[in-house]
Amino acid sequence: MATQTGGCLCGAIRYEITGEPVRAAHCHCDECRKATGASFATVVFFKEEDVKVTQGTPKQFFHPADSGNTMTKEFCADCGSQVLGAGSGSPGVRSVRVGTLDDASFVKPQMELYTGKALPFTQLSDETEHFEAGRPR
Repeated sequence: MATQTGGCLCGAIRYEITGEPVRAAHCHCDECRKATGASFATVVFFKEEDVKVTQGTPKQFFHPADSGNTMTKEFCADCGSQVLGAGSGSPGVRSVRVGTLDDASFVKPQMELYTGKALPFTQLSDETEHFEAGRPR
């Protein structure tokens, strides 16, 4: 895969990705909905060493997730865009919010997580694997 780039709405935070995705998912958990302000979050996961912040320093917010893991949200302190993240249950993996990629055309989510919490008007894809809660280990 070619190097991918992305950043926040105001441009203060920029990053680049040099590796292949580990997985991609739509997440319907309460925390993802609140963090995105949307009915679900679409996230692509990469090896931590393949994701590099090239401009700015994201602010971090830590919170417990439905899974019991500690989640890290990394966002721009100026415009509030959440760009990156991580979870204690997946060491060595970093998440990228699809909406912050400059070109997200390569992304193909394979799964939908926390479908038991999906909002009633949200239609789940027939092309993804569905999990009532988090992804099985």
